[in-house]
Parts: sequence; structure tokens; C-alpha cells
Amino acid sequence: MLNRLRPLRVAVTLQLTVSALAVPGLAAQEREIILATTTSTDDTGLLDSLLPMFREATGIAVKPIAVGTGAALEMARRGDADAVLVHAPESERAYVESGDLIDGRRIMYNDFLIIGPAADPAGARDKPIADAMKAIGKHGSFVSRGDASGTEKKELSLWKAAGIAPASIGRREETGQGMGATLLVAEQRQTYTLTDRATYLAFRDRLTLVPLVEGDPILRNIYSAYSVNPGKHPAAKRGAAVRFVRYLTEPEVQGWIGRFGVQRWGEPLFHPDAASARRP
Repeated sequence: MLNRLRPLRVAVTLQLTVSALAVPGLAAQEREIILATTTSTDDTGLLDSLLPMFREATGIAVKPIAVGTGAALEMARRGDADAVLVHAPESERAYVESGDLIDGRRIMYNDFLIIGPAADPAGARDKPIADAMKAIGKHGSFVSRGDASGTEKKELSLWKAAGIAPASIGRREETGQGMGATLLVAEQRQTYTLTDRATYLAFRDRLTLVPLVEGDPILRNIYSAYSVNPGKHPAAKRGAAVRFVRYLTEPEVQGWIGRFGVQRWGEPLFHPDAASARRP
């Protein structure tokens, strides 16, 4: 079983404007919300540091459930969460249009990497994305999350753009697990996989696999937060969820996100993105 990373020690204490976030009249049942989110926010230790700071600033506790983006969005559709933090914009749009998700804001981004053995037996290194996927499909093997996550959705879109049906790849294995666990399986198999940069950096000390394809704009990985619509799901705690989404967009928190991971890994795991346009 994959052990969770130990929480990072954060040297920076955020001094937020409490008047914008504190909720003195909040009902007791509104003082805890469920956050459906992705494994990358959990595996990297981001939530271990961020959620206690939010509770200190607002008095609202957040219970995170880290699953793939597809499962997180389905939790919202069933009304089993109050807020979501996910990274599959095209999939998110359907839940906004159905009215399950509201109050959407872009929060941060990083990027995806194709990683594999340093010897690169398929010859994918530094090729254009489509050519790299074709090389891996023909000459390599690949480990997929296979869990309807944002990462798997991106992977499937890359195979499609390369004109390859994943089912036709004889050496493609699905783990059905989160990103951290999938990285360890790929390491054991010495095969290729697609990962977000944040989780790769958090697990790098346990890997010999190296980035082979990166930097293409198509590999940008955008995270957005939403509250669940109580108009469709009456139990959803919109007031507290909106405060959580708003907190993530505060300039001080955005600055903290941009510094998170630098001290330990030499570069940020995520880049702040709240200045971007409000999500539909």
C-alpha cells in the first residue's frame, strides 16, 4: 500500500484579511465541508499544508477525498461533496452546463510529462507529442492510471491525436490507482507513463524514470475549483464552499501556491492561475 507523503513544513504563515473570509455567524453544520479532489493535490502534500491554514483563517474544516478527477466530478453529480478541485477542463464543462457545479474559478496549473527509462528504448525523447506517442505505442510499453482521472483523460487525448487506439497497444497496463501509485508501478515495470509534474517531483527520489517529452503547450495542466449547486443538491454547503474557493484565489494564498515545493524540490509544484478569467 502506498504510504502518504509526510506533510511539508511550511515556513510561511499567511496573514489574510479575516474580514473577507471569517464566518462568525456560520451554522455548526456549515463548519465542515467535503472536498472532492485529485490525487495529485494529496500526493504532493499540498492539502496537508493548505487545509489547516484555511481552517485557521475561517473556522471551516475541510475533509478531502482524493480520487481521480472523473470520480470527483461524479461525487459532485451525486451531491456527495460540497466543493471540488479538479483538472480536466473539458470534462468539467459538462458538469457546469448540467448545473451540478457553480462558482468556478481557475486556481493553478502545472504541466504533464511523458516519462520513461533513461535508455528510452522506444526512442520517444524530445519528439513532437504525436511522434513520441507513436514510438511508444509501436516500440515501448505504457502504464496508465485507467481511473477516469484528468491525467488519463489527457493520455487518451494524446493517443487519439496520434491516431492510435489504446486498445490496440499490446503492452499498455492500467493500474486503476492514483498518480503516485501509478508512478511506482511504472518504475517497477521500467516503462513509460504520463504524469503531472508536481507528483513526479514529489516522487522523484524514488524513481529512475526521467522526463523524456515536456514543454509543449498541449501538456499544460489546469486546476479549477467549484462549489456544488444546492439548487440541485440541497445538502450542499454552498456558503462554506464558496469561501473555500474564494480563499484559494486570495493574493496571499496564490503567492503561497507559487512558492510551495521550492524549498524541498528546487521549483514550485504548481503555478498560481487565479488571475485568469473566471471559469464558465
